[in-house]
Amino acid sequence: METLVFRPENKEQLEALKAFAKALKISFVSNPDGYDPKFVAKIQESRKQFENGDFKVVEIEDLWK
Repeated sequence: METLVFRPENKEQLEALKAFAKALKISFVSNPDGYDPKFVAKIQESRKQFENGDFKVVEIEDLWK
């Protein structure tokens, strides 16, 4: 099946979308905080590592070895 992402601009639109989904018995997940905090922490850690030079460059020729 296909996944749709709606981006309501206000609370009224959000509530209308939720009511529509419920009326059609369509399951949905509400995530008001955006990204999962664990995921955000991993990205921030990765950025710190990169800034500190803690990364490895892989040449294109070496990708398929």
